[in-house]
Amino acid sequence: MSNETIEDGKYVELTYKVIDQNSGGVLTQVEYPLGYVHGTNEVLAPAVMTELEGKKAGDVIEVPIDCNQLYGPRDESLVITSRIQDVPEEYRSVGMSILMESESGQTRTFLVTRVDAKSVTIDGNNPLCGREVIFRLEILLVRDATEEEIQYGGKEEEGPDLEGVTQVPIQ
Repeated sequence: MSNETIEDGKYVELTYKVIDQNSGGVLTQVEYPLGYVHGTNEVLAPAVMTELEGKKAGDVIEVPIDCNQLYGPRDESLVITSRIQDVPEEYRSVGMSILMESESGQTRTFLVTRVDAKSVTIDGNNPLCGREVIFRLEILLVRDATEEEIQYGGKEEEGPDLEGVTQVPIQ
């Protein structure tokens, strides 16, 4: 295992879990390694990125985060309940994401949080809003980043092979 430490210009791969401090439940988990170039792009909250500095492959760290500092307090005006017949069928499933646009052209993602026989509730607050969580990160790899990785902020992923695929313009 490398003894290189995380600092600007290092390519880092890690996995992480976000754990609710109150319940201890895992809210989200990244099982496939997340790769990035430290100091080039912030892929996680600034407080988490700061805590990664100086760590090595094999280290496991826990970083407590008050999500009110990241996302602000919950805004109950972003919770909307509509009659089920007013909601298209494809949006009547808990966990479904709906991208909505305001009159001013701003977009926000809403999440379907409740469906019953009469209504559908959607919430435009970030799901972590109002929670205190712990980011538990496992650092898998630390090494010098290549010039290409520095340019792209991580590994340049190859796209799918589209040879022979007919592209249809979106209307």
